[in-house]
Amino acid sequence: MIDVAGVVLAGGASRRMGSDKAGLDWEGQPMLARIVAEVGTRCSPVSVVAAASSPAYKTLKGSGGPEAHWVTDEQAGAGPLGALAAGLADAAAAGCEIAFVCATDMPLIEVAIVDELLLGLREGDDAAIAVDSQRVHPFAGVYRTACAGRIRDLAATGERRMLAALDAIAANRVAVSDVAWLTNVNAPEDLHRLRHAGSGITADTAGVSIP
Repeated sequence: MIDVAGVVLAGGASRRMGSDKAGLDWEGQPMLARIVAEVGTRCSPVSVVAAASSPAYKTLKGSGGPEAHWVTDEQAGAGPLGALAAGLADAAAAGCEIAFVCATDMPLIEVAIVDELLLGLREGDDAAIAVDSQRVHPFAGVYRTACAGRIRDLAATGERRMLAALDAIAANRVAVSDVAWLTNVNAPEDLHRLRHAGSGITADTAGVSIP
């Protein structure tokens, strides 16, 4: 198997949820801890990207949170693009050429997605990104860590759209075998629906609409 680092993005504001998504209870543990544990069964090292001022870092670092390397030096105000660049740069510094990137609010993620995406990472591609029938999911993808600088430079221009990042690199779009893996929770009703419906039904999925 190809060696792959894991990068979990956990610095979001969670405005729609009303509380920090990283700390939400999922089967008796913080959601972030569940994601890190799952990713860690395939990826090494696993890093969590969250600014030191974020709720995730303040409440979970060393207190009920996962055993992971925390990356807190994302570019201030750069949003998810800055977090993605910081996570990829950290993986590169650890000697990894490829990193699997996902978000902290994807409780149904399974590491089988990593190898499916790797199969779609062709020579010359910077990334292989999961898609479903309606959306591209940039926070469910494998990235070559060498593209961190280009994403950081894009974020420095004030760009915040993830689709712009995918346009700036060579990204192959890959249909994965189980779209439930891409499920994320944005609001309390999403979490409630998932807890009571099981993995067969997906909540709102985050991504960018396919043009």
